[in-house]
Amino acid sequence: MSIAMERDVAGRTRRVPWLKYAAFTVIAAMALYVLQHNERFLIDPAHPVWQHYEPFKWWLLPHGVAGACVLVLAPLQFSDRLRARYLWLHRTFGAIFVTGVFVLGPVGIYIQYMDEAQGAARSFTIETVIQSGLLMTTAGFGLFHALKRNIQQHRRWMIRSYCAALTFLQIRVILGVFGLDHPPIDWHVLETVVWANTAMALLVADIVNDIWERRVARAR
Repeated sequence: MSIAMERDVAGRTRRVPWLKYAAFTVIAAMALYVLQHNERFLIDPAHPVWQHYEPFKWWLLPHGVAGACVLVLAPLQFSDRLRARYLWLHRTFGAIFVTGVFVLGPVGIYIQYMDEAQGAARSFTIETVIQSGLLMTTAGFGLFHALKRNIQQHRRWMIRSYCAALTFLQIRVILGVFGLDHPPIDWHVLETVVWANTAMALLVADIVNDIWERRVARAR
């Protein structure tokens, strides 16, 4: 494909960005909800939840910082304009994203394992291993294809990785909106929600990939 044709395709796919903007608006709304509903304890040292987190509270710092980098930087990676004008910035953000994933995953597993001493079931630790493994594996494949300059596969795998990361928000929003995180907590329902979101992550990602590739095909 010539440079002129590539520019034409990119221009046409950018003419109808409403779907991408709508998706990121929903994600931003979920993030704000989770910050208000689930993470308020971060700015309240006297919050009673700190008693529960006391054995591993310092592990929450790298886990939280890495998770914030992943969730905040990922949407910027899907900006065509940023990638076209500032490729170095796209690569820098991508490196931070992948680094964040490989910090977030293992630390999250360790925190969940330590939480077993607070009464958490071993099945939640197993789920965290699978969820973190899914996140790290998809990000690893995305990095591999980026280094090989296989951009189409790179995009596909990074979308999968981002959808895996978004389960952090989705689970908390579902539990909060439907009041499933209020005592008395039905742990079987909670575990079902967690497993269902983890299982659906790749399906949702491939639906997004299919929509994107159809848009590109129509533009061509």
